[in-house]
Amino acid sequence: MSKLNKIIGQKINQLRTSKNISQQKLANYLGISRPTITQIEKGERYLTPEEILKLSEFFNISLNELINPKLKGEVILHDEESESHAEESLRISVPQKNLKKFKEVLLYILNKVGAKPNIGETVLYKLLFYIDFDYYERYEEQLIGATYIKNHFGPTPKEFVKIVEKMENDNDLMRVKDKYFSHPQTKYLPLREPDLSIVTGQEIELIDEVINKLSDMNAIQISDYSHHDVPWLTTDEGKVIPYESVFYRTLPYSVRNYPEGIPLG
Repeated sequence: MSKLNKIIGQKINQLRTSKNISQQKLANYLGISRPTITQIEKGERYLTPEEILKLSEFFNISLNELINPKLKGEVILHDEESESHAEESLRISVPQKNLKKFKEVLLYILNKVGAKPNIGETVLYKLLFYIDFDYYERYEEQLIGATYIKNHFGPTPKEFVKIVEKMENDNDLMRVKDKYFSHPQTKYLPLREPDLSIVTGQEIELIDEVINKLSDMNAIQISDYSHHDVPWLTTDEGKVIPYESVFYRTLPYSVRNYPEGIPLG
């Protein structure tokens, strides 16, 4: 089970005992068994999206108070020949394998929809976020595995700036300053086709699914859309959004069918 799951379980236990509520009473409210409450409080069972919302209402607290690990990080990229020489002061380390995947997925997106007038930097951030987080929810594996920070405009991939700078230097893409109606916009134009030998058919299928669903949104629309998703709602401003938070999503964001009462881990 994940660290986040244990944190949530501990918080539920603290809330329940501080209010002198029995496990049986809480179980009755959620419509589950008392032993299942014990599992939840020990971090041995994931909560369903419906259960996490019920708990928020039961204890009269926000989702953010239930799911809120404190994380932070900085970025270092590794070329193949220098993977073992990370500086100790940098906390987010991007190995060459992940760097390669990030580049090729970004180029795939740009080749498919980068020329659309609404696809600027902000929309790209959100497309990458939903590709990563939807894949993790559905398959419990990372696709790109980028680190996303919560800010006012929605989830932002912390590695993006450094990786794009490297891609510009390598003539993989070109950065262009433009306008979308009256708003300044940064666009990226691909200068080569993506190498899809490192991307599986299953990954491409989900990437296309996200592109088809979200790529017609402009920056304001897609930012607003992300602001109603549990991963963004339950993270403090400026903090890293935990991947495990996808298991507490509600519709229309959830992309996985959860059998009621069955642990995911």
